[in-house]
Amino acid sequence: MTTTAITNIASLVTNDPALGDGTPLGLIENAAVVIENDRIAWVGPTTQTPATDARVDAEGRAAIPGFVDSHSHLVFAGDRTQEFNARMSGRAYSAGGIRTTVAATRAATDAELEAGLVRHLDEARRQGTTTFETKSGYGLTVADEARALRIAAAHTEEVTYLGAHIVSPDYAEDPAGYVDLVTGEMLAACAPYARWVDVFCEKGAFDGDQARAILTAGAAAGLIPRVHANQLSYGPGVQLAVELEAASADHCTHLTDADVDALAQAADTTVATLLPGAEFSTRAQWPDARRLIDAGATVALSTDCNPGSSYTSSMPFCIALAVRDMRMTPDEALWSATAGGARALRRTDIGTLTPGARADLALLDAPSHVHLAYRPGVPLITTVWQRGVRVH
Repeated sequence: MTTTAITNIASLVTNDPALGDGTPLGLIENAAVVIENDRIAWVGPTTQTPATDARVDAEGRAAIPGFVDSHSHLVFAGDRTQEFNARMSGRAYSAGGIRTTVAATRAATDAELEAGLVRHLDEARRQGTTTFETKSGYGLTVADEARALRIAAAHTEEVTYLGAHIVSPDYAEDPAGYVDLVTGEMLAACAPYARWVDVFCEKGAFDGDQARAILTAGAAAGLIPRVHANQLSYGPGVQLAVELEAASADHCTHLTDADVDALAQAADTTVATLLPGAEFSTRAQWPDARRLIDAGATVALSTDCNPGSSYTSSMPFCIALAVRDMRMTPDEALWSATAGGARALRRTDIGTLTPGARADLALLDAPSHVHLAYRPGVPLITTVWQRGVRVH
């Protein structure tokens, strides 16, 4: 049993109001954290730090929980630079661009896909992310979807089956046949590697009836639903997510008053996960986080890291976007990127720095978490612990 104390923390974010200043962030000033093996054993004032085997001096830096990135697409091959360049020159984003990545991913070897996944995970970890959800969705055949999930499951416990990303090009003339495949043979091959089932409920992808069939079949196979909902247009995705008690409705860009009310009423069940990197990269309308929070919905922030519409692995960048363009406060954005992400993954052991929680935390080269939005683009993450191990 090994214990390590991190002392002289200028501002510690615990995400537990009872431990700190009574705010949702549960701030403790002049704080210390004790790590025992892979867990948080104690938090409190530096002056009361118990004896430990080792000590690390934070030297007046802020400490935050490790970011929880609850929505990403990291098993892929290829590059869509030309598409991005064209879009920034005036062409609109649509769901169809996914087919480009599908072709490249199918052609890649297992080793190439895993190397890309590891590279992106390392990149995110250096920026403070300690929990990663990632999806399939760029294979769209039984074998390619199953191998994507198998590769992902070797690196994270939060793996999502997204055979229903778009209708496979192989079934362009038979969408119903593809839904049958996704809910049948493909699901059987993929379920052993996944915890979640997801669907892109959107024009150009899957309509409400198709999405319902896919999510219901996934749930029957033991997977928990989550939904790509209302990204590009108004539609049934949010209402379907709430009806099926999905863990999250992701994107939530185009919402009616009824959608907002539904998410507020389901705040304990279905999280509204906002992905500002997608709006940044597609010059689309920003989700209205303020409207959701004021209504009482639970909000998470995530990167949506993918090669087509949000090629960023940086949670600090997404926090800055959320504060600047989605009308979130710095406190709300940080909570949503940590505790909110944990809620979207239905986890209680991450996203907080409280006794018993997993020892996932980051030190900032700043005295306060507010600097994440105040100094956008600056690499403020200096040290990262994951499961009690110093990884950066």
